[in-house]
Amino acid sequence: MKKERLLMKGNEAIAEAAIRAGCTAYFGYPITPQNEIIAYMAEHLLEKGRVFIQAESEIAAINMIYGASAAGARAMTSSSSPGISLKQEGLSYAAGADIPLVLANMVRGGPGLGSIAPSQSDYFQATRGGGHGDYRCFVLAPKSVQECADLTYLAFDLADQYRMPAIILGDGMIGQMMEAVVLPPERKLEDLPKRNWTVGRMADRESRHITSLNLVPEELEAKTRARFGRYQIIQQQEPRFECIGPADADLTIVAYGTSARVAAGARKLAEQSGFPVRVFRPITLWPFPSAVLKEIGETGKPILAVEMSLGQLVEDVKLTVLGKSPVHLLGHSGGVIPTEEEVYKEIRRILAGNR
Repeated sequence: MKKERLLMKGNEAIAEAAIRAGCTAYFGYPITPQNEIIAYMAEHLLEKGRVFIQAESEIAAINMIYGASAAGARAMTSSSSPGISLKQEGLSYAAGADIPLVLANMVRGGPGLGSIAPSQSDYFQATRGGGHGDYRCFVLAPKSVQECADLTYLAFDLADQYRMPAIILGDGMIGQMMEAVVLPPERKLEDLPKRNWTVGRMADRESRHITSLNLVPEELEAKTRARFGRYQIIQQQEPRFECIGPADADLTIVAYGTSARVAAGARKLAEQSGFPVRVFRPITLWPFPSAVLKEIGETGKPILAVEMSLGQLVEDVKLTVLGKSPVHLLGHSGGVIPTEEEVYKEIRRILAGNR
């Protein structure tokens, strides 16, 4: 049976996939360029008799999602860069209390209020925790409207499985573009993973208390070490990536999201001119897919990081290849998007210097 293809914006696909994944509670606050998510949730989540609240602030929204998830809801919030910054304290609390939740960040130009144009300058914030303390979040980076749906659907399962926050890291371009999408199946709420750790007093058990507070340093360290043991398992089992192009390529572009779309076009331009180029796209920015990129680095051939920031993704590339391959950066900031021709020109410049 042929699956139905719908024309949707990336933001709409995120919202619909969340509903189909079993999201039972959404809390948010409007900010461009992710407003379609909150608008879609307001209309369609309420239709299903689930919880939608437009909070009085981003800070309120992240604390509402903490409480809803602790009580058993599959909960979600979304925002864009300045709003995500306001959520960082609550996100740290959720990570410290082992609360699963899903957060979508459609990144805009910064720092500060910046612009409403697409950007990737929240990479450090997302992949390094963002708030205070030792913790990590899943970070999934879609490059298409289809992946907005697929990765959001996946994010809920990963968050539940490992009891931690999962971030969908898109940008204004990904959120606003329209493409055909095949939506994932709708789950029945009774079939969702059972949570045996939620708060509340039930007839057959004692009440449970969920908190990130522990005033005994040794106990807090033990709890954090146990969480990092879980992170090690994730780093082994959950990295996701896409690699397009010949294994013997003269140069590898590393890019994600919108930049990866640009890189794919630049790769075709290079091939037409006789330059074999490969594109390595991390889909999980954390856990970063280091193993395959490390093998690419072992060849000693040049690597070009293309990103809509002035040097964030490139740091993980350098940490992975450890100087065994030269690493170059083509970066833009403030909402400027690189062009295929610009990336192709940089490819030719790098390869000309290697010959």
